[in-house]
Amino acid sequence: MAKVLIVEDDEIIGQGMAQHLGAAGFDPVWVTKGEQGLARLRYEHPDVCVLDLMLPQKDGWSVIEAARADGIGTPIVVVSARGTEHDRVHALEIGADDYLVKPFSMRELVARVQAAARRGTRPQETRRGEPVEIEELRIDPDQVEAYVDGEPVGLTPTEFRLLYALALEHGRVVTRDELLQRVWGRRETRRDRTVDVFVRKMREKIDRRASHHTFIQTRYGVGYKLQPVPK
Repeated sequence: MAKVLIVEDDEIIGQGMAQHLGAAGFDPVWVTKGEQGLARLRYEHPDVCVLDLMLPQKDGWSVIEAARADGIGTPIVVVSARGTEHDRVHALEIGADDYLVKPFSMRELVARVQAAARRGTRPQETRRGEPVEIEELRIDPDQVEAYVDGEPVGLTPTEFRLLYALALEHGRVVTRDELLQRVWGRRETRRDRTVDVFVRKMREKIDRRASHHTFIQTRYGVGYKLQPVPK
């Protein structure tokens, strides 16, 4: 029986999630504070974590960042009343695996948790390979950073994983579905724009700053490749 950690300070919502997940065959554990949730992630290794963002003291963002910094690969499904694109993208950038905006149906929550449980714990990063240098772009796995003309561009961990996945296939088009599986551990669904949003952010940080080349190229209708093209 898969264990699901629920971190939610609203008593009615927390009890409702625990009840529906239990009825679906999961073993739910419910806590109300971010510190409790992080401790459970560290020492109990649940199969899935359902995490609210607006928590007292240690908020959900801090829990995600601390968990991923500790190398905890438990899938994290965020549930939050904050539904802007910025909130959703930021949560995914720092390590969340899925995002549900309140109010949501309990059936959908159960389906999202089931999908996260099937994917399982995300593999921890084998990113300590050799640096990749392409023209004025340097990708350094040890620093989890990219440099353009010698200056760091300030990639988030997820942006770095996406860039490094493209770099390992230098010159080959990688489909959106491949990238979603490698970086986020899920398959592409209809109207899923996750990869496109992150590519846009990387282009702002890399292609706009580069002195002589653009690096992230689009194969329309298919995916992306990392290949220098003179400006």
